[in-house]
Amino acid sequence: KLQSLKLLWTLKPPNRTLHGHPRLLSSDVYSQYESVRQGKQEIPKYFNFASDVVDKWSEIEKAGKRPSNPAFWWINGKGEEVKWSFEELGFLSRKVANVLTKECGLQKGDRLILILPRIPEWWLVKVACIRAGIVIIPGTSQLSAKDILYRLQASKAACIITTDKLAPAVDSVASQCQLLKTKLMVSKGSREGWLNFTELYQNQSADHSCIKTRIQDPMIIFFTSGTTGFPKMTQHSQGSLGFRPLLSERYWLDLTPSNLVWNTADTGWILTSIASFFDPWVFGSCIFIHSLPQTDSAVILNTLCRFPIDTLIGAPTLFRMLVQNDLSKYKFMNLKYCMSGGEPLNPEVMEQWKSQTGLDICEVYGQTETGVICSVFGGMKIKPGSMGKAVPLYDVQIIDKNANILPPGQQGEIAIRSKPIRPLGFFSEYLDNPKKTAETERGDFYVTGDRGIMDEEGYIQFIGRNDDIIISSGYRIGPFEVENALIEHPAVVESAVVSSPDPLRGEVVKAFVVLSPTFASTDQKSLISDLQDHVKKTTAPYKYPRKVEFVKELPKTVTGKIKRNELRDKEWGRI
Repeated sequence: KLQSLKLLWTLKPPNRTLHGHPRLLSSDVYSQYESVRQGKQEIPKYFNFASDVVDKWSEIEKAGKRPSNPAFWWINGKGEEVKWSFEELGFLSRKVANVLTKECGLQKGDRLILILPRIPEWWLVKVACIRAGIVIIPGTSQLSAKDILYRLQASKAACIITTDKLAPAVDSVASQCQLLKTKLMVSKGSREGWLNFTELYQNQSADHSCIKTRIQDPMIIFFTSGTTGFPKMTQHSQGSLGFRPLLSERYWLDLTPSNLVWNTADTGWILTSIASFFDPWVFGSCIFIHSLPQTDSAVILNTLCRFPIDTLIGAPTLFRMLVQNDLSKYKFMNLKYCMSGGEPLNPEVMEQWKSQTGLDICEVYGQTETGVICSVFGGMKIKPGSMGKAVPLYDVQIIDKNANILPPGQQGEIAIRSKPIRPLGFFSEYLDNPKKTAETERGDFYVTGDRGIMDEEGYIQFIGRNDDIIISSGYRIGPFEVENALIEHPAVVESAVVSSPDPLRGEVVKAFVVLSPTFASTDQKSLISDLQDHVKKTTAPYKYPRKVEFVKELPKTVTGKIKRNELRDKEWGRI
């Protein structure tokens, strides 16, 4: 079965289409994986992304059946550049796999924390870990010593790889982590107690045999970075992330081996694993990376002008920032597709981007636990405020508190059918937390904790997190609809809306607003009144923010999501 599915990489002339997209599959292979998707055929027992995807594309390259563009293209904006073909990626990752197994003594199932910025070594280590069956735990470079301690202790990681910048933070807590055996540093220098990653892998043999892994074997653990609660260890398997793109095909990323994909998300976020690793490489596309030490709109716009990037993926914050510029000054070399994910993007921003660039922004909705749930597929009608439709792997419904499916137009919880067959793209479990794992199920559904509405055509609109919903004088108010109204005002760059205590109404809407520099000196009292009137005219008057506070910036997670829970807790005196 797996051998048949491997024919996915046989680049034959397209002979089928889906939503207008040409396929690279033969009709026999198409029927094979359609049977898997529909549950008529078993999922293959064994699968390893390194051998079954990366090495497979390397063979196709050698046979001259793939375009000459690289598999990986990295720049740092200072003149340095790295380009790897799939063959080179395979060669170098085998050397790294030998470092991990021979020099560090790691075995299949051991856990490794990987905290690196956007540098090529992150991709090498990740492929190498998959080859060796080592479980990867990505983390953002913004983690503090306390964050690192929590992750080391909770995960029982045997190894950590990071830079010389974070090494002191690791050393400050390492004595409290008895299971941590090896520390590897990506650096030109040296540090006592640390192995030098660069020296070790450059001098290592490239002779390595890929470990045989089952499709349900653990591959990656993400520490969730949602807007609420303490981080949980969300475990994904070889199948849920590595094999999943074979089944969901090009529904959210319509890619071919000729595409150049740039995703600006942090390396600690699942979106980077999906959009800058698994999905593009399944289709033989080139992954483009800029080191981006700081998120600078001028750097991003100039990069789009200088390099043949055709697909741009980023958090809503990216596009909110870019539309603050005069985009008419920039001529993008090859940009055709733009995608936003992480939280809903305001329709006003989408309109500004479209009017200045001529390009649509397609929304993607997902979670660490599930990967992509909904998206606007290429060629689909875009409905402002909608996250698109469910991806084919998932039966997405809006349900009530008793797990009953609600009719179109009625607000409820966004849920995915998980019984009788649990979808392949789902996380395995919250490690060491069976109670939280069980709480994600209600009846036959996995509940996302997000509220939404589905229309007659199956488009889903995001309303807000369950715990973000504001109930004022009996009205249920979603923060996002108020934020959408606010951002249409020229004075507002960004806003976050939460509940605030009120003796009469129980709670009222409060807006934290980041002002445009041109309005910084405006009388605040009159501006608040102006913003309130604007919201009343833009949406239902009962939703207007009775309280407004101007702030320099909004608290956010490392993935760019606004931490409304932090703002709400301050309002209610919990902080």
